[in-house]
Amino acid sequence: MSAQEAVQGAKAGAITVIDVRDGMELANSGIAEGALHMPLMRLRDMADPRHPDYHPALKTTGKIAVYCASGARSHSAASVLRQLGYEDVHNIGGLSHWVQAGGKVIRT
Repeated sequence: MSAQEAVQGAKAGAITVIDVRDGMELANSGIAEGALHMPLMRLRDMADPRHPDYHPALKTTGKIAVYCASGARSHSAASVLRQLGYEDVHNIGGLSHWVQAGGKVIRT
């Protein structure tokens, strides 16, 4: 999935977008509009429906797009999500890819 497809899908409500960067990065550059913040270090807990820290807004079915700053951590995040049973997971690279594709950024 391209970043442009992720932007369009997120606008339509058909794709869940996850930002796996840390909190300082979000404070410095913002977050993709509509994205869930799940830092890579906490992703396994926040994405596991059996864990008390599970993020209730994360759908266990459907398309998921993950991004970070450059694409390396989101690659790892996609692997973690697949290990947890999520099947339709896509690494769309970094926040800059989201912006280049026309996605909006919300400053926190």
